[in-house]
Amino acid sequence: MTPLRIGVVGCGNISDIYLTNLASWPETQLVSVSDLDGDRASAKAAQHGLKARSVDEMMSDSGVDLILNLTVPKAHFEVAKRGLESGKHVYNEKPLALDRKEGRVLVELALAKGLRLGGAPDTFMGAGIQTCRRLIDSGAIGTVVAGQAFMMCPGHESWHPTPEFYYEQGGGPLFDMGPYYLTALVALVGPVERVTAVARKTFATRTITSEVKKGKVIQVETPTHIAALLEFAGGAVVEMTMSFDVWHHTLPPLTLHGSEGSLLVGDPNQFRDTVHLRGKNEKDWQTPALVGNPLPNARGLGVRDIAIALDEGRPHQASAELVYHVLDVMQAVLESANKNLPCQVQSRI
Repeated sequence: MTPLRIGVVGCGNISDIYLTNLASWPETQLVSVSDLDGDRASAKAAQHGLKARSVDEMMSDSGVDLILNLTVPKAHFEVAKRGLESGKHVYNEKPLALDRKEGRVLVELALAKGLRLGGAPDTFMGAGIQTCRRLIDSGAIGTVVAGQAFMMCPGHESWHPTPEFYYEQGGGPLFDMGPYYLTALVALVGPVERVTAVARKTFATRTITSEVKKGKVIQVETPTHIAALLEFAGGAVVEMTMSFDVWHHTLPPLTLHGSEGSLLVGDPNQFRDTVHLRGKNEKDWQTPALVGNPLPNARGLGVRDIAIALDEGRPHQASAELVYHVLDVMQAVLESANKNLPCQVQSRI
């Protein structure tokens, strides 16, 4: 097959692993990188043996098939829209966009132009979640009836060099880390039908303690602690807590309970986290062997899958419908918290 030629917009903290992985696969070919900071783009291009281009040059380049959009969340919509309007497939870092309206524009534009639209996270394609998928399909825990999802930490300002966007609209623990958990849950349990949530913004400001911007004070614009009850179309009920306000805890990231047993899914932000299984009559937890992709950090699998799907004429896995549904669920969670009422989720996958 002819490799999918990729232009990368956004040379921030996450770009290195994408560039490393996509350069290693025969199905994908990196062409150029771009960033609002020209010096950063040039440095990244030199590091990975690529060309640094302006966004305008990349969008008009007939030698680029797909735009990999690694910008900050508030720029996801505009860059993706330009890519689609330029006749290129698009793969966005999470979230797809800041709200449903923007997300629908992208989905409908891709459909109208016959282009592929997808997005992160692609961790659900890794060995950990795929092993859980196989176990559920085999009936190892019976019918999934309940679950718990926990992502709780003090926030990212202690380690990320430019953490401001984590506290802007489109950030916070829900829009930053929620996509990993929700995508895994949807992949394993199915679509979400209704949510009920509460949320709070514990601190009005945050102070960066990482280097470069150490001491800078950030205004917090989005909730930083969210507790939600997710009702799935298949009947399962999952409790989810996403927080940047918790210093320490010992709770597992993601657990599913079925009619015949329980499954410790592991961290959905990892590709190969350990899976634990325990049937209803078993005294101890078992550790099933993992199946699927062996890479411990395989970011870019979703892009690679688009390349293969185009060649095979099939849908890609990190699809527009999936990433839009996750966006829809997240917005429903915030709406439920704001209105103090349950909120229906209209989209399906």
